[in-house]
Amino acid sequence: MSLLPVEDAKTRILAGARPLPIETVAIAKAAGRVLARDLKARRDQPPHAVSAMDGYAVRAEDVTSCPVDLDIIGEAPAGREYRGRVGKNQAVRLFTGALVPKGADTIVIQENTRRDGSRVTVLKSAGSGQFVRPAGLDFSKGETVLKAGTWLGGRMLGLAAAMNYPELPVRRKPQVAVLATGDELVPPGSRPRKDQIISSNSLAISTLITQFGGISVDLGIAPDDLAEIAERIQQAKDADVLITIGGASVGEHDLVHDALISTGVNLGFWKIAMRPGKPLMFGRRGRQRILGLPGNPVSALVCSKLFLEPLIAALLGHDLPTKPVVAQLTSDLPANDHRQDHLRARLHRDGNGLLTVNAYGKQDSSMQRTLAEADALVIRTPHAPAAKAGDTVEVLPIDF
Repeated sequence: MSLLPVEDAKTRILAGARPLPIETVAIAKAAGRVLARDLKARRDQPPHAVSAMDGYAVRAEDVTSCPVDLDIIGEAPAGREYRGRVGKNQAVRLFTGALVPKGADTIVIQENTRRDGSRVTVLKSAGSGQFVRPAGLDFSKGETVLKAGTWLGGRMLGLAAAMNYPELPVRRKPQVAVLATGDELVPPGSRPRKDQIISSNSLAISTLITQFGGISVDLGIAPDDLAEIAERIQQAKDADVLITIGGASVGEHDLVHDALISTGVNLGFWKIAMRPGKPLMFGRRGRQRILGLPGNPVSALVCSKLFLEPLIAALLGHDLPTKPVVAQLTSDLPANDHRQDHLRARLHRDGNGLLTVNAYGKQDSSMQRTLAEADALVIRTPHAPAAKAGDTVEVLPIDF
C-alpha cells in the first residue's frame, strides 16, 4: 500500500476546520487569545495635537529670526490643558504629551531656549509643525486597526487598550484531550522496571497545546487494554480534538486503532510518507478530530508541529506564526527515499546576514536531547537528490 504524502495528510486533517464560536473576555484576560472580529478605533489617537517634546508652544512666525525674546503666559503639563490662546511674541511652557494651545503651531524644545523668569529667549528657529503630534497621527476614529485573526500579545493588547476597548471578542480556545497508552509507560518520578520507560510525551504535547493556543485535557496513561482505552476515548467525546499517543502502528499489541473504531471514530488514514512520524492516524467523530500520534518522542512532537499546530490555528481563525524559510547547508546530505524527511538542525546567521543550517548527524526518532537542542527542521522532499554544502534547502523554524 502506498503511503499518503504529507501535504495530502495535512489537507485531510484541516478539511472543513472552521473557527470556533466567539466569546467576550476582559482585555486583561485576553493575552494569548485570537481576535474574532475586526476592531475599529473608538477615538482619534492622539485626540488633539500634542507636544512631542518638553519645550515651549509658540507661533512659528515669531521665531523665524533668532535669538528672540517671548513672554511666557502659562504652562501645561501632560494631562492639563492651557485654555488661553497664544498671541504674537508669546509662549506657553509645555511638557511631553501636553495639548498644543490655540494659536500655537510649533514647539521649540527646551534645549534651544534660555529662560529668565517670565520670559524665554528662543535661540534656534522652529518651522510650523515641528515636534507637534497632530490629532489622529496614530489612528483615527472609525479606522480598522486590528484585524480578526490577530494573535493578542502585549503589543496588540496595548493598542486595543489605546483604542478604548475594555473587552475583546475572541475565539473560544479549542479543548484538546491527550491520552497516552502503553503498559511500558510510568509517570515522571517513578521507579520504572527495566522493561518500562518514563512517560514524557503527554507533558510535552500538553505544553505544545497551550503554546499553540488550546486548552489541554489530560486523560492520563491507559494500559494496553482495549476496554480501558475505549473508556478513556469516550471520556473525551466533548473535546474539539483528541490526541492519542502510542499504539498507532496497528501491530498485535497496538490497540488504539480498534478502540477508536469501537467508539464511533471514522478513521481516514493511519500511515503517511513521513520521517519521523510514519504511523500517524487521523479520524473524525462528528465535529471532533482525532490525531493518533506515534509513541516515539521525536515523532510525536514533530507530528504535533506539522499537523496539530495548523489544526489549532484553523480552529482559532489564526494564521500559522511560523512558516518555512530557505537556508544554506553547511554540510552534505545524502539523497532521500520515498518519505518526506524532517531533519533536526541548528540555524545560524553569519555576519553578512546569510542564513545557514547544520543538520545533526544522528536523527534517531528516540533522541529527545537532539530535538531539544535543535531550532529548525530541514525538510527533505521524497526522492530529493543528494545535496552539497552551500546548496539551499527549505527549513521550518521550531520554538517548542
